[in-house]
Amino acid sequence: MTSTLALPEIDKDLLERLARTIRGLAIDGVEAANSGHPGMPLGCADMAAVLWYYHLNANPADPDWKNRDRFVLSAGHGSMLIYALLHLAGYELSLEELKNFRQFGSKTPGHPENFVTRGVETTTGPLGQGFANGVGMALSAHMMHARFPELVDHFVYGIVSDGDLMEGVAAEAASFAGHHKLGRLIYLYDDNQITIEGDTDLTFTGEDVAKRFEAYGWQVLRAHGHNVDAINRALTEAKTNPDQPTLIVCRTTIGFGSPNKSGTAGVHGSPLGTDETKLTKKALGLDPEKTFDVPAEDLEAWKKCADRVAEAQKAWEAKLAAADEQTRKAFLAHYEQSLPDLKELRPESGGKAVATRKSAGAAENAYAAALPWLAGGSADLAPSTNTLIKGEESIGAGAFEGRNLHWGIREHAMGSICNGMVLHGAFRPFGATFLVFSDYMRPAIRLAALMKLPVVYVFTHDSIFLGEDGPTHQPVEHYAALRAIPNLTVVRPGDDEESFVAWEIALKNTEGPTALLLSRQNLPWLDRAGKGLAAADEAERGGYVLQDCDGDPKVILIATGSELHLALEAGKQLDGARVVSMPSVELFRSQPKTYRDDVLPPSCRRRVVIESGIRQGWHDIATDEGAFVTQDTFGASAPAENLAAHFGFTVDNVIEIAKGLEG
Repeated sequence: MTSTLALPEIDKDLLERLARTIRGLAIDGVEAANSGHPGMPLGCADMAAVLWYYHLNANPADPDWKNRDRFVLSAGHGSMLIYALLHLAGYELSLEELKNFRQFGSKTPGHPENFVTRGVETTTGPLGQGFANGVGMALSAHMMHARFPELVDHFVYGIVSDGDLMEGVAAEAASFAGHHKLGRLIYLYDDNQITIEGDTDLTFTGEDVAKRFEAYGWQVLRAHGHNVDAINRALTEAKTNPDQPTLIVCRTTIGFGSPNKSGTAGVHGSPLGTDETKLTKKALGLDPEKTFDVPAEDLEAWKKCADRVAEAQKAWEAKLAAADEQTRKAFLAHYEQSLPDLKELRPESGGKAVATRKSAGAAENAYAAALPWLAGGSADLAPSTNTLIKGEESIGAGAFEGRNLHWGIREHAMGSICNGMVLHGAFRPFGATFLVFSDYMRPAIRLAALMKLPVVYVFTHDSIFLGEDGPTHQPVEHYAALRAIPNLTVVRPGDDEESFVAWEIALKNTEGPTALLLSRQNLPWLDRAGKGLAAADEAERGGYVLQDCDGDPKVILIATGSELHLALEAGKQLDGARVVSMPSVELFRSQPKTYRDDVLPPSCRRRVVIESGIRQGWHDIATDEGAFVTQDTFGASAPAENLAAHFGFTVDNVIEIAKGLEG
């Protein structure tokens, strides 16, 4: 495995000069903001200069080039490092933006945001997330290389920190990467042995990081973090190993160059201060009286670097143009990810009771057959989550031709790696587990929502009605917890046809992630051809009238998922009852007010919300005159029917609650 970029001989003097300018910009940005983390950029400038100037195959004139190398600054608190690099390398990031570091509306926020700054591949800051995102990018790169070996030949690089490697998500992702032999993944480890509280001796002495990563199956190399020759040699060697991800352990000095603060926790997250800034600049060979100084010869050098990469991209584009039409179309289809008419691909409704995990699995397979870019799997639960893509091979160690991913029991890494796959751009991934374990994924889900990444989460066993496994496995607060995340669409279908629509909602949603909440137990089939039943397609609007009464409703029963059939049966026995299915509160709230008022007339404030989760988040829909049949305590270990009776999820109880509103 070799880089597609023909590299010139290394120029040590040039690299040391470029690193010096990077350090100066980082110091000045933090000082101008009077806020930030100068220590990491000062310590990592040498490795960043070598990587970006001699190895990173990315074109500032076209940040979206499909075969570009990706760079992840997992230690996102050191954001002035990447901002300095982007500016110098020629990306659309002006010096004025560096001067506005951490200010409202700037393109240089406190931590790198991929939706704010061109050239930033992923939002980082929560430690370990960037590490795992890079694993997802590398996984996607390997999968694409297996399909298009002549067109995909790029690497994923990153700078990771002591803090990143302490986080559990990094351990999960590192294990996954080592097992899968992700040789296109190369991380520089900023081993400065300092955290906010002090030396890592406080917490991080019981392990040998290098040996840990060797045990994961990684190639581990070492380079002095301030020796540009050693860094270059290590990066060059890393790219020759196709069967192992590489961790390059670089011993560095945090706050390098600062006479009084280098090597201490004091330089981690605070500005140097006026006096120390001048002393540091003098020690580094910079003019203490100048700020945001970029020598013309530096810009000229970076322009030559950009020109080299532009030539490499030009050669790649010629190769793409020369490929046969079928190959070219197949390659581009992965990045375009257009959707056919999904309704035409829907499986047939079975007309009998079925668990929504099974009907959603049938929908996933029907759609996957037409969507080559849909890939994913489960956290060791595929037989239970029904997420295996039939007829497709499994992704395994060094085998990337298939689409079935086995994440192992690594829910957090699964979520973060899925984010990385979306960021890479070639696949739409899904990750599946039991709903209660969404807690293990929450940081990754939140970041997907923040970055507007269309990841699909398949969460099965969605209520106390999974039964005998008991309260440790029975989700209660999880519907509300997921709905509380901005820009996450949560869909809880109530039968097989709503399950088909739920997957369609997820696939059409390109502006954020979607969580599908699915039942373990069979749910009654709803005869939608019957009089008064709305078409399942209305589920795309989040809420709709499923069963209506004559005239204006006297009471409205609102239900989701496995409680929908209770609302229907109760509605038949109540005078003047309307039944509303609301599989997605978010989608319903996004509808025009006229539609929402048609479904839930403001004149009818007697409403009953029926859902096997806590009532939090429903009060505006229930109104102050409404009532709840909800699950506001933990569950218990018992057969589902006993739990239903004990916790009040019965037709009789719904009727009693509804009649209590009439007085």
